[in-house]
Amino acid sequence: MLSIKNLVHVYGNGTRALDDVSLEVPRGMFGLLGPNGAGKSTLMRSIATLQTPTSGAIDFDGIDVIKEPEKLRRTLGYLPQDFGVYPRVSAYDMLDHMAVLKGIASGKDRKDTVDSLLNQVNLWPVRKKALAGFSGGMRQRFGIAQALIGNPKLIIVDEPTAGLDPEERNRFLNLLAEIGEQVVIILSTHIVEDVADLCPRMAVLAAGKIQLEGAPADLMQRMEGRVWRKAIDKEALEDHRARFEVISTRLFAGRTVIHVLSDRRPGEGFEPVSGGLEDVYFSTLSASRRVAA
Repeated sequence: MLSIKNLVHVYGNGTRALDDVSLEVPRGMFGLLGPNGAGKSTLMRSIATLQTPTSGAIDFDGIDVIKEPEKLRRTLGYLPQDFGVYPRVSAYDMLDHMAVLKGIASGKDRKDTVDSLLNQVNLWPVRKKALAGFSGGMRQRFGIAQALIGNPKLIIVDEPTAGLDPEERNRFLNLLAEIGEQVVIILSTHIVEDVADLCPRMAVLAAGKIQLEGAPADLMQRMEGRVWRKAIDKEALEDHRARFEVISTRLFAGRTVIHVLSDRRPGEGFEPVSGGLEDVYFSTLSASRRVAA
């Protein structure tokens, strides 16, 4: 169990990136949704001991993460948003080097570890290929392999599917799902489908605050009967924004399709839709912006 209590982080320029964040993250996949600039990477870096928060507490299975960062690092796997590698080094040699850095001194143990990980992430056939020649999906799978060195109990992946094509994304998410059965995995992303497909529990972070937390299915159930759809001309959008709580817009066949949150039919031309996780997310962001305005 990962426990985060009253976490605050203020940067030197006065930016309050985290504002009293509290979360309880159980074993399994946990989705952290939020727009760019919400504070997700700041939170992930704080949990990963890469920066010290201004105040608050982080505990993982009895480890005080802020006071004992070295203890946490022994059981941590981390795939940051920008994962850098030495491009001319082969996948095998790079993993072997990282295993040394992780404290696996025995050559036999390292060989067993590297062989197992390359097979697990389906990179064994290209183990001798330079990382510079890897596709985006292959690089992400290599990133997960390095994060799994040492059998970590806590794994953090920050925006892991951004830029991947649909096939690579599915392969990568399936890999995460397999791993997540045994450990705590935090999936930080702005892609709603990633969380909907994988995570039994989730939270929405916006403006440095936790805006919503729960099981995706429960959160979507709360939206039942409250989301309405209408196709309008683009010129009518601002009028509808002024009259209704528009939570999302999308262009379709030359017209603008809006989703509106309302406890009853907002007006003529609206039809009910089943509220999906995207509607949960957008309505949460909409409420957050209204509070901040």
